[in-house]
Amino acid sequence: MSNVSGCREARHAGSWYAASDTQLRTQLEGWLSRCTQQCVAKAIIAPHAGYVYCGSCASHAYQQIDPATIQRVFILGPSHHISLSGCALSSARVYRTPLYDMSIDQEVYRELWQTGTFEHMSLQTDEDEHSLEMQLPLLAKVMESRKDAFSIVPVLVGSLSDGKEREYGQIFSHYLGQQGTLFIISSDFCHWGERFHYTYYDETQGEIYQSIEHLDRLGMAAIEALDPKAFNNYLKDYQNTICGRHPIAILLNAVAALRKNGTSMTFSFLSYVQSSLCYKKHDSSVSYAAGVLTTS
Repeated sequence: MSNVSGCREARHAGSWYAASDTQLRTQLEGWLSRCTQQCVAKAIIAPHAGYVYCGSCASHAYQQIDPATIQRVFILGPSHHISLSGCALSSARVYRTPLYDMSIDQEVYRELWQTGTFEHMSLQTDEDEHSLEMQLPLLAKVMESRKDAFSIVPVLVGSLSDGKEREYGQIFSHYLGQQGTLFIISSDFCHWGERFHYTYYDETQGEIYQSIEHLDRLGMAAIEALDPKAFNNYLKDYQNTICGRHPIAILLNAVAALRKNGTSMTFSFLSYVQSSLCYKKHDSSVSYAAGVLTTS
C-alpha cells in the first residue's frame, strides 16, 4: 500500500470487499437493486463484516439514503484494536475508496475538538479499523451522483460509560438535528460461539440459531423504541456481544435529546441475517442487522 500523506487508504479492499472499482460497482448495484426505498433516512445502522456476509443486508439500510438531501455524513464505528474510554477523530483529511476519495469535514472536526472531549486517532489505527472502512464503499456508491458535494465526519467510539454515552449523544444531537446531515452507525450484532467467549442459549427458543435471533431481536426492539435506558439494561442483562453497542447508544441518546425539544423520530429494522446457523456448542456465527431512523 502506498503511503499518501493525510489520506486514509482502503486497506481492506481486495479481502473484505472487491478492490476493482468495476467489480465493486457491479456487486453494490446488484445488492441495492434488490432493495426497495421505503423512507428517507436520517440515520442508519449497518453491519461492517466482509461484504460476502453482510453486503446484501447492509444495502437495505443504504437504499433509504436520498443523496439529494445529504451534505454531511457522520460515521460512528466501534474501536476493535485500541482501548478508548471516549471518542477519537482521524488524523487524515481524505478517505480513499476504490470508487473515489471522500473529504473529511475539517470545520466540523474543529467544532468537535473545541468541546475538549475527543482524542486523536493515529493514521495506523484508522487504517486498521474496519468498522469505519466497511461503510465507505456502500456510501460512495449511494452518493456517487453527488460525490463532490458532501463531506464525511468519521468518529471512532471507545468503551463508554453510560454517562459518556449521554454526553456524546448531547454533542451529536446538535448535528443530527440539522438538515442535510446523515448518521451511519456501524455495528454487527451477536457474536456467538466459544471463539467469541459468548455462548448464551435459551433452549425454550428452539435451536441455537433461533435463540440467537430471539436475543438479537430483544435488543433491536429496545433500539426501535429509541430508549437508551432500555438498551443499556438489555445489554447488562444479556451481555450480548453487539460490537457497536456504544455508537448505537450515542445515537439513542442524541435522539432522546432531540425528542425533548419536540422532534418526532422513528426507527425500523429492515433486514436481519446470520453468517451461519448454529446448532452445536462448537459452532459460531455473527449476526447482522440493518435499520433506519427517520423524522416524522
